[in-house]
Amino acid sequence: MPPVVSGSPADLEAVSKPSAALARPVLVVDLDGTLTPTDTLAESVVALLRQRPALVLALLWWLLRGRAALKAQVAARLRLDVQRLPWRADFLAWLRAERASGRRLVLATAAHQQIAQDVAQRLGLFDQVLASDAGRNLKGAAKLQAIRQQLGSDFVYAGDSRADLPVWAGAQAAVLVAAAPAVARRAHAQGRVEREFPAAPGGLRLWLRALRVHQWVKNVLLFVPLFLSFSFYDPRLLGLVVLAFLSFSLTASATYLLNDLWDLDSDRQHPRKCQRPLASGALPIAHALLAVAALLGLGMGLAAWASPAFGLMLLGYLALTLCYSAWLKRQVLLDVLVLAFLYTYRVLAGAVVIALPVKPYLLAFCVFTFLSLALVKRCAELVALAERGQVDAKGRDYRVGDLVVLWPLGLGASLCAVVVFGLFIGTPDAQAAYGDTSFLWLSGMVLVYWLGRLWIKTARGEMDDDPIVFAFRDPGSRWAVLAMALVPLTLHLAR
Repeated sequence: MPPVVSGSPADLEAVSKPSAALARPVLVVDLDGTLTPTDTLAESVVALLRQRPALVLALLWWLLRGRAALKAQVAARLRLDVQRLPWRADFLAWLRAERASGRRLVLATAAHQQIAQDVAQRLGLFDQVLASDAGRNLKGAAKLQAIRQQLGSDFVYAGDSRADLPVWAGAQAAVLVAAAPAVARRAHAQGRVEREFPAAPGGLRLWLRALRVHQWVKNVLLFVPLFLSFSFYDPRLLGLVVLAFLSFSLTASATYLLNDLWDLDSDRQHPRKCQRPLASGALPIAHALLAVAALLGLGMGLAAWASPAFGLMLLGYLALTLCYSAWLKRQVLLDVLVLAFLYTYRVLAGAVVIALPVKPYLLAFCVFTFLSLALVKRCAELVALAERGQVDAKGRDYRVGDLVVLWPLGLGASLCAVVVFGLFIGTPDAQAAYGDTSFLWLSGMVLVYWLGRLWIKTARGEMDDDPIVFAFRDPGSRWAVLAMALVPLTLHLAR
């Protein structure tokens, strides 16, 4: 393969002339997990499936023919956009300094040659590229053999994984980049380590972020039918709802991971979402896919244990959520309607698991309240865009100018929720449950305050991505929700 040479004329002249700096061993650099924290094959497969989901069975057939064949087949159908790959900033800065000092740099990777050439062109650092092709997977011992054929034995190798141990054993020295402790110990035992770049913090905290455990608070909505029926003192029913909560939460976390995989490109263009574990490369794609399988299996198992009918409800939630992530979230207004329904769906699922019918007034109240909250979420994103001087939302069919329509629509939904609550107060069902319903107007007034507070916070740019999560963090919202719950509970007990 012809070498890739880049840089200014002065750089090229420095490469062509022998000097003391160029007498240093060639620095050979790995790509996946080293130069970038992610895996370009996994990135390519996800991008290909996003464009052509029907190829999932073909991917399995290509894999049976070997990883080199898989990489070639994927590369023939998709050109990975390396412009959006995450990079290890500290390691990349060091490579630039080494290049500026006159050291020769070579990219040697198991990634397909098309990806490797694009990366070399993108970074402008490497004098030569060694990569996999249709007949050879350049990994481990095969990579060491290719390096020796092209460069001899006078080289230093920068890598990260157990597969790099044979290459380090044949190199003059090793550069360790985010290597696991066990791999680092073996590399140190093999010989000299020229430089070491530590891995970013990970572990439990990384997984909690990836699974968005803080979003589990939304599944508290499953307890609403239990609370409104005043059946929370029944241990059996309470246990069923707890099981439903756990199964819904685990399944939701699986969908969050799938959503983040689907949105890798758009998340990497977002000022805040680019720090998500998958978008930043801190969490490997392969690990995320294994977690999805485990979470779905456990979540569905708990749901079937709680109630077969609830298990079907959870399957419906999963199907709708996947449709939302794949297509519906990019459809203007349809996305907020689906979000409102997904919130309401949790209340319906909570009723199904305890075999309790849902009253029409509760259903109408939920629809309007959650439509308002879904619009709060979308308006908050557009307000943040306006503050950054941007016009269009990445991956969404919204523009900042749409706020003139979304504001009144959201406020109107809030007022509709208040009206439905007021009409409920005069119904026989309310009188049977609470006796004197006059005091329920206190909850109505607090509802007006709470919804109005959410919209004021949104207008000020102080709203989080999810208004329900915000409600649990915001002291004023917590007190408001607590007051709305205590008034009907007190009336019921005093009845």
